[in-house]
Amino acid sequence: MRPILKNKLYLYLTEFFAGMSVMAVELGASRLLAPYFSSSQIVWTIIIGTIMIAMALGNIYGGRMADKDPNPDRLYRRILIAAVWIALIPVLGKYLILGISALLVFSVNSNFLIWAAFAACMLIFVFPLFLLGTVTPSLAKYTMENLEDNARIVGRLGAANTVGSILGTFLPTFVTIPAVGTAITFLIFAGILLLLALLYFFSGKGAKKGGSIAAVVIFLLCCAFGHKSDFAFWKSGLVFEGESIYNYLQVEETDESIILSTNVLFGVQSIKMKDEGLTGMYYDYAMVAPLMAGVEEKEDFELLILGMGTGTYGSQCRRYYGDMRVEGVEIDGKITDLAHRYFDLPGDIPVATYDGRAYLAAVDELYDVIMVDAYQDITIPFQMSSVEFFTMVREHLKPDGVMVVNMNMRGQREGNINQYLADTISAVFSEVVTVDVRGSTNRELFASNEPAMLDVLERNIALCGDTELAAMMGRVQRALTVYEPGDRVMTDDKAPVELLGMQVIDDLIRDEVAYYKTIYERDGLQGVIGAF
Repeated sequence: MRPILKNKLYLYLTEFFAGMSVMAVELGASRLLAPYFSSSQIVWTIIIGTIMIAMALGNIYGGRMADKDPNPDRLYRRILIAAVWIALIPVLGKYLILGISALLVFSVNSNFLIWAAFAACMLIFVFPLFLLGTVTPSLAKYTMENLEDNARIVGRLGAANTVGSILGTFLPTFVTIPAVGTAITFLIFAGILLLLALLYFFSGKGAKKGGSIAAVVIFLLCCAFGHKSDFAFWKSGLVFEGESIYNYLQVEETDESIILSTNVLFGVQSIKMKDEGLTGMYYDYAMVAPLMAGVEEKEDFELLILGMGTGTYGSQCRRYYGDMRVEGVEIDGKITDLAHRYFDLPGDIPVATYDGRAYLAAVDELYDVIMVDAYQDITIPFQMSSVEFFTMVREHLKPDGVMVVNMNMRGQREGNINQYLADTISAVFSEVVTVDVRGSTNRELFASNEPAMLDVLERNIALCGDTELAAMMGRVQRALTVYEPGDRVMTDDKAPVELLGMQVIDDLIRDEVAYYKTIYERDGLQGVIGAF
């Protein structure tokens, strides 16, 4: 036995840092997958489930190996391999995720998000966490000297693992990921495991150290090539790419605009047009809401935006409708920082760093228009999709006030997420109309308890002084459809937004890749490459 093992503290430290690293990798997994698959409850369920499978299998294997061959070299060799594997994740992980997605998109007809996230977790994260799962049963074997104190030793090992797991939960979320990013977070905890194994292997004389030296070299190469969180590595023109506590963040500049996205593959969360004109996106359609609330006939007008982003909607409303009072609520403070840095958000527009629903519960103000723009791809906060939430919105509107909701996944099948949202809103508001945004999957919904909402809209379009805006609003008005409500009402107790959103994702993917899937089935991968 190596001298270092005579000190039981080292064994408890091994348990402590193994538990810490497991939780850190789990949280890192969610951040690595989120820019590609979202951070929905579905993705979290897959991450937790696959990691628990890995840990359970590791527990079984570790116990069996410790009984069969109680040589600590085997355990610390597994820790060394786990450290190297985790260090490789920021180098290779994003390529593996994209490769898996590209393969599955042509072979999976339903539940793409589940299968892609599951395959990514199995390929990237299961093996190193399986190895770390062998730590506890192995250490139990090495720390027990007799059966009189075996329960006390197992209890101490469990406590060391739990305390390490607690720190491994809080440190990535509140310290390392916001400060240095997901990639360096993986490297930090890989380095801790590597150091733990090196202390063991270099503690004895005459031990073979070739494997340890090779591990150090690989780790250093990973630090050199994997320290950047460049998830969108194929893109040029990015002026910012980073992370916050809540989101992956990407700011891209083109000749015409500056764009904020929280997803690597698709989606625009905010946009600033350099010519300060209309965006051609859903923000323009949502500009109908102030007209429905009589903005051209009022001296004072108050707008609240839940899901402020970088302020596209508020800035547009001010530009076209005059100096109205605008308030924003954005849960991600780093997005607000980017808004001032890259998107010229006016300094006199206050933005509360808060959850939208919690903000409504905390204020008594009444507004002419409340914009709900808090839905990102499949990530729809259930607490902002229920009848209780929309009731709170109604209570913060003036009698003739209007709520506008950006529903960003327009589904076609019966019982899709937009129908559930519209039915829920119709249970709270008497007047509900919708319009599909041309050239996108967005649908805008407008709701009010003012029966003359559409008459007010027509009157205010006629009063609109900007001819370009008036023409655009006229087109939106003609495309408006009165919603016929059903009984699909979501509540705080039951709001299956993730599963409903996943159905729409499947439909959108099926429609988008249908052409390429036909080529793939006929000509294979070479045919698809040639089609591009």
